[in-house]
Formats: sequence, structure tokens, C-alpha cells
Amino acid sequence: MGRLFGTDGVRGLANQDVTAELALDLSVAAAHVLGSSGAFEGHRPRAIVGRDPRASGEFLSAAVAAGLASAGVDVTNVGVLPTPAVAHLTAAMGVDLGVVLSASHNPMPDNGIKFLARGGHKLDDDLEAAIEARIGEEWQRPTGGDVGRIRIDTGKAGDQYVTHLVGSIDVPLAGLRIAVDCANGAASEVGPTALREAGADVVVINASPDGRNINEKCGSTHPEQLQAVTVASEADLGVAFDGDADRCLAVDRFGNLVDGDQIMGVLALALRERGELAHDTLVTTVMSNLGLRLAMAEAGITTIETAVGDRYVLEAMRLAGFSLGGEQSGHIIMARHATTGDGVLTAIQLAARVVASGTPLHELAGVVQRLPQTLVNVNGVDKARTHDEVLAEAVASAEAELGERGRVLLRPSGTEPLVRVMVEAGSQDDADRIAHGLADVVRERLAL
Repeated sequence: MGRLFGTDGVRGLANQDVTAELALDLSVAAAHVLGSSGAFEGHRPRAIVGRDPRASGEFLSAAVAAGLASAGVDVTNVGVLPTPAVAHLTAAMGVDLGVVLSASHNPMPDNGIKFLARGGHKLDDDLEAAIEARIGEEWQRPTGGDVGRIRIDTGKAGDQYVTHLVGSIDVPLAGLRIAVDCANGAASEVGPTALREAGADVVVINASPDGRNINEKCGSTHPEQLQAVTVASEADLGVAFDGDADRCLAVDRFGNLVDGDQIMGVLALALRERGELAHDTLVTTVMSNLGLRLAMAEAGITTIETAVGDRYVLEAMRLAGFSLGGEQSGHIIMARHATTGDGVLTAIQLAARVVASGTPLHELAGVVQRLPQTLVNVNGVDKARTHDEVLAEAVASAEAELGERGRVLLRPSGTEPLVRVMVEAGSQDDADRIAHGLADVVRERLAL
């Protein structure tokens, strides 16, 4: 697999790339690295393990729990819960390590392993590198009462997470009808439950996970069904999660998609109105639409860009104490309430803004006028050679043509074997033409 850890943990084809053996070995190595760092000093180490509903998550979570317990770590298996729920519980329960088995929005055959440090934050790159380096090392195994114990949570962890979500707003959602697409994923139970307990009338679709149907033509990567249901059910808005519910996209009452950039714009203005937008700054990635930055500048809000990946958004937020950040894809981080992107939290906060402002979602989202954007994923190329001289000249030529009202972004994917070409322009025709032209250059110059 090359380097195991990508931008969001270890991810690949389950039972081929991500195997039970790898899960066990990674867990043992993680326990050793954290132990060596002093994280376990003075107490018996504890961890929680959660997963999304993929069939492979059953044996992978068992392997993770076995590996940790064999290294002397007590484990609570919380079962199927969203990634942000495991992050929240890692902090709330005061455990030393959280582990999530999920491939997020990827197809069902994939899976992944993500480690969370005490407090619910993703591990730093140097700790991940240390874990990878210590896989398979010789070690002194604990015996007798020093081995870890494994406990199965009976649902209290999910209840605790729902209580946390509902407590994040101070206005009830009574009178609001919300359509919810759970992607047959990890939020299939807690997502609708949290919105209902907050007072909303909830219409639910794709909340019957069977281990095989996660993300299958549904959820945030396939919002078409939600758009139709939102209109048909006369809902005030719709929200769509991905498989592990760390992202959320929305739909207005007319069926129009409201993406992560627009959601960030709505929440940024709401937080500033309440005096809670730290330093009047929003943290985004390079993939956010230029229209968001223009709208925020007009409102007097500064935007800061990071590399793609919510871990980098979070690092920038923690470094300077910013309170809001996220990605166009719907990873929204609200530092007051979460340590990572949280789709259900985003949905509740967005709905609360609709209620508190008395303004429908389509009007709130209209503050961000997105520039036409085209994204082309180019497969079958060497993504390590994106600095090719001829390709760089083609990008420079495109940027000169676009001027200040457009931009080009060309980057290798951090989780998939492809290169992404993104172009924003004053018209959709120009964005399409330039993006596909650059994609042709990528295919030619970076061919394997």
C-alpha cells in the first residue's frame, strides 16, 4: 500500500488492503507509541472503538479491540456510531484513544482505520508515522490481569452523543419539517433521533443499513433522492449525511442543493452576529468556491485557506483559536461543540439558524453566490508528477486567461489514485472548457 496513513487515516479495499491482521497490528503499534509518549502514565489505559455499518467493520473492529486488549488497553466497543460521535465520546469519557472503522463516503467494499488521541483530536502526522514504523516489532506481552478487557456498550454512548447535539442549540426546532438522508450509514439512528429530540418533524430516507448499502446512490454524494423528497414532503429543508456522518449537505424547500461553502457562509454570519466567530475569521480549504471568499470579504469576515482535508482545517483552527472552518464537501467544524467535522451537528445548527432568523434556507444560502465550477477527476496517471513543466505552463496560461474572477486548482487526491482538476470561471462554458483542456494535458503528461 506504500505509506499506510493518508489524509484521513488508513483506507483501502477491506480484506485486501485493510485486513484483520493489519487492524490488529496497527492497534498494537498505536498502544505502544502512545504508551511510549507518556499518554498512559499513572493509569490503566482505556479506548473506545466505533464503526460505520459496513459488513467488513464487524471483523475489523473485532481485530482492533483484540489488538488493543492484547497490549493491555481496556476497550469499550460502542458499535455503529458516526465518526464525530466517537470523537466526542473520546473526549467526554476521558479515554486515552478512540478508533473509528470507516471509509466515510467511499464505496461499500472499502474501509478504513482512524485513530483519535485523548480529547478526540486526530493524531498528529508524526504519531501516525511512529505507529507505522513500529508495526511488527518484538514486544513484551502482558499476561494475567494486565491484559485489557473488552466491554460492549449497550446504547448509552449513542444517547450521550444525542444529548450533546441537542444541547448545542438554544432554540427548539418545533414547527420545522426536515427531510433527512442518512446514506444507510452510521447516523441512521442517532441523526433522526437528535433532530426529533430538538423538536423537528423529521422525514427519513435511507436509514436501513444492511452492511452492504452504505452510500449506495444516496447520502451527501448522491443528493438527488433527497432533493425530490424535500419538495414532495413540503419540508422546510433537507440534510444529507455521508457514510460516517462527518459531513452534511443541505437542500432548500425548492430542491436546490446547498453545499458546504454556503453552509459555512450561513453559519459564519450567524456566529458573528452572536459574537462567537473568533477573530471574525472562517477557515476553508483551497477547494472552497471563490464566491464564498468574495461573500465573506464583503461581510467583513476574513477567510484563511488550508490544504484539502478537515484535519488541516482543524490544525489551523487550533493554532490560532478560530471557531469555524470546513470544506465545500460538507465537513464543517464548530470548535465550540466538536473536534472534527460533524454532519448531524451541522444539520442541527443550520436548522436552528433558520428558526432563529425566521428566514428560509434558500434566502440564507443566497449570501454565497458560487462561481461556476468544474471538477474533473483524472484516473490512471502518476499523481506524484503534478509538477511537470509542460503541465505547469498550461495551468499558468489558464490562470492568466481567467484573471481575478476565476482560478485553477490542480492537486493529487490524498485518498484515491487520481489527480483532481478544478476550474472556476465567470461562466460554466469557460469553466468546462478550461478544466477539460487541462485534464487532457494531465492525461498526456502524467500517463503511467
